[in-house]
Amino acid sequence: MIAAGVTLTKALEMAGKNRSIGVPRKVIQELTRHLQEGQTFTDAMQLVSGQQRGMEVSLKPNSACWLSDFDVALLSAGEESGRLDVTFKLLARYYVARAKIIRDTISGSMVTILTLHVFLLVFPIGFLQLFVLGFINNQFHECLPFILEKIAAFGLIYGTVGFLAFATQGQRGEGFRSAVEAVFNLIPGLRAAVKYLAVARLAMALDALLSAGVPVVRSWELAAGSCGSPHLKREIFKWTPQLESGITPADMVAQIPYFPDMFAQLYQSGEISGKTDETLERLHTYFEEEGFHKLQNFCRLLGYGLYFTMAIIAGIFIIRFWTQYFAQALGSF
Repeated sequence: MIAAGVTLTKALEMAGKNRSIGVPRKVIQELTRHLQEGQTFTDAMQLVSGQQRGMEVSLKPNSACWLSDFDVALLSAGEESGRLDVTFKLLARYYVARAKIIRDTISGSMVTILTLHVFLLVFPIGFLQLFVLGFINNQFHECLPFILEKIAAFGLIYGTVGFLAFATQGQRGEGFRSAVEAVFNLIPGLRAAVKYLAVARLAMALDALLSAGVPVVRSWELAAGSCGSPHLKREIFKWTPQLESGITPADMVAQIPYFPDMFAQLYQSGEISGKTDETLERLHTYFEEEGFHKLQNFCRLLGYGLYFTMAIIAGIFIIRFWTQYFAQALGSF
């Protein structure tokens, strides 16, 4: 609608009538009200999210941070440069690709998830045997060990999944996200995926900000804040005074171990040739694809590991069950 010439306020009003967009209507109404009062789109987004310039995000009860720093930075740059429609398309493509990866990962894990549920319901066999016999013989007190064991097992599984979902949300505080990132860095397959995706987001934000005419130092600060990695953000912020004193970003990138060698070399080549925007676009595409690919491989290996572990445990339980059964049978003679 923006590309067709519709004003931003009118476009938001029309989008608010579409319930399939997934944004609460109250948020759209608040945005529209702030725009009608004369606020810029950037200020309106920050006001609705309970955020002020230069301050940490503070949550409001009815409108928690529905936009990440990454989104706000890109949309702000699009507004300043008059390329808001291009920025909307860029973010749309990014989240479509991200949703597809998540959807494919979940669908590919469904068989593993169902198998895990069946495994937890059946094993240990002794509890299941007591439950069936107690139910048949109307001795329901014997069913209690099975019920308590399943509550503990499924409670642990769902509690872990719920904690991971809570921990990986973008609106958590930086200290909490730093701790989560440190844990992820201890996992070999996941460490590279998280790093590649953070670098891809940084390249995407830098490309949009620099193309919008935002100054280099400010672009790096905004991109660092929106990359999703607290560690990388701290590393880049340490070099802000050097950037202001005349050191080029390529020199900065070469001295930060977090950046892969390929990123440092290509960024330096793009800076020397004056084609930084094209280089950043290529870097974003490459590291995003590689990051999602590594994430999918990690999930696949995790599924195989669960299958292997369940097979071993099931074999142990089955062998133990029949060993005890034959021992009782032979002892009765």
